[in-house]
Formats: sequence, structure tokens, C-alpha cells
Amino acid sequence: MLSQESLKLIDVEVAKYPPDQKQSAVMAALRIAQQEKGWLARETIDAVASYLDMPAIAAFEVASFYNMYDLEPVGKHKITVCTNLPCALSGGVHAADYLKQKLGIEFNETTPDGKFTLKEGECMGACGDAPVLLHNNHTMCSWMTTEKIDQLLAELAK
Repeated sequence: MLSQESLKLIDVEVAKYPPDQKQSAVMAALRIAQQEKGWLARETIDAVASYLDMPAIAAFEVASFYNMYDLEPVGKHKITVCTNLPCALSGGVHAADYLKQKLGIEFNETTPDGKFTLKEGECMGACGDAPVLLHNNHTMCSWMTTEKIDQLLAELAK
């Protein structure tokens, strides 16, 4: 189900915990699986659980609780916009509305070409950089004016 490369990366995470607590690496293992597969299908979650010797439902509970895990297919570029109060007061809602207009989609939708998915996110811990967005769960983009959003979309569309 997962490549040998991903399993080796999971093994590195598992090694951080006592041998009888492999399941402690579940968040990292799910992240690695999602990076390989693009999203977490139920069978992928089950494979991670099996590899970590834990009940499949326990791994699913983790995957379904945290919003960085995608339980449905997403576009090549997942853009998560923070709309919590500090970001909202500093233009987060405007940035979200601008992205919706530019991409022609709403939150939790993907563009017809499969390039972009737009998500609404919780606080990203960068209130001083508001408005912020997160690209593919890894790249924080700060002070997102309409001009910076246009620049980011142009770069990602390449």
C-alpha cells in the first residue's frame, strides 16, 4: 500500500518512541502517507494502523480529528486560509473571499482542473503575520494582500 521510502520514513518516526508504543507515531505516519498518496483514503489509514499495530478505528479517529489530514481527494495545491478573529480583523475574510472569486470555488471545493482546493483553517499561530494562509500543509504565507495572492496563484499555476 505504501512505498518502501514512506515505510522507511515511518520507521524513523517509530524509532522515536519505546518499542511497545509504536502507535505514538500515528500522526507522523499519517502525514507521510498523505504526502505519498495525496490524501488519506480509508484503506490508506487502515494500512498505517496495521503497520503501527493499532486498531484501524484509532488511526481513523486521529485522521478525522485534525484538519491537516484530507479524507477526500484535494487539488494539487491545497490552500488553507485562517479566518479566526485576529486574521479576520486583519483581512483574512477578505483574502478568503478574494481567493474564492479568483478560483471560482467555495471552501471545501476543488477547481474543475484539479489544481486548487480551498479550505478554511483554524489559527495557525501567526497572528502577527495576518492574514495568513497555508499551502499544502507546509508553507506559511504571511501578510496576504490581493497582490501577494495573485503572485502566489501565478507561481502555483505553472
